[in-house]
Amino acid sequence: MVPVRIVVDERERRSRIPGLLRQAGAVTDFAHLKVGDYVISAETAIERKTIHDLLNSVYDGRLLVQCSELVQHYTKPVIIIEGNILNLSDGAGAAVEDIIEDNERIYLINETLAKVALDFRIPIINTPYAEYTSQLLVTMVNRALEEGTNKGPLLKRIKKTNPVQIQQLSILSSLPGVGDKLAVRMLERFLTPQRALTASAAELARIPGFGTARALKVRKILDSHDYKSVEPAQRSLLDAES
Repeated sequence: MVPVRIVVDERERRSRIPGLLRQAGAVTDFAHLKVGDYVISAETAIERKTIHDLLNSVYDGRLLVQCSELVQHYTKPVIIIEGNILNLSDGAGAAVEDIIEDNERIYLINETLAKVALDFRIPIINTPYAEYTSQLLVTMVNRALEEGTNKGPLLKRIKKTNPVQIQQLSILSSLPGVGDKLAVRMLERFLTPQRALTASAAELARIPGFGTARALKVRKILDSHDYKSVEPAQRSLLDAES
């Protein structure tokens, strides 16, 4: 019987997962992975997020960058969210301000997860706890063994995205109709956000998947001068007294 082998990122050493994997009979090799937390085949890397990790990576934009790296280097990446997603919000007995904040948080997370699933086409699996996660990882390796996709070296030479590049991608992906995949292609083509933002519509349209219509829309937004100041929607009591 072929042993189940999983490459584990060094940062996961402190979690319970590696020990649980070994209890299940898996061989765990630790390495400083540039992309993903677990590599189970040449095609599949898994990014594991606890609920706390998910919140932080959504707020700082890191999750979308990680997804971009996953699809760039692996054909079948997976995102595992470990924990009860319902814990993101518990409005029982909460103040109105807290409930509003919870709703905004959930909207942001749902929007980001929608991008992960639809834009990057990465499957998202929710596991309730660490034991379930480890069982799922072993099952996925066995599936790869059945398909014969885990042959060859598991580790790849990958250049890690630096923090500056994360901010650059965040700027470009905020453009209307661009998103994260096109932001990566823009940065690859023009090397800096400044060059990308000053590129002509024709230059933008030559980026694979960009198209003329999107390029014209981006240029229209960037070149528009019709700024109008926005008046406050409601005057305060102090304004009324003055």
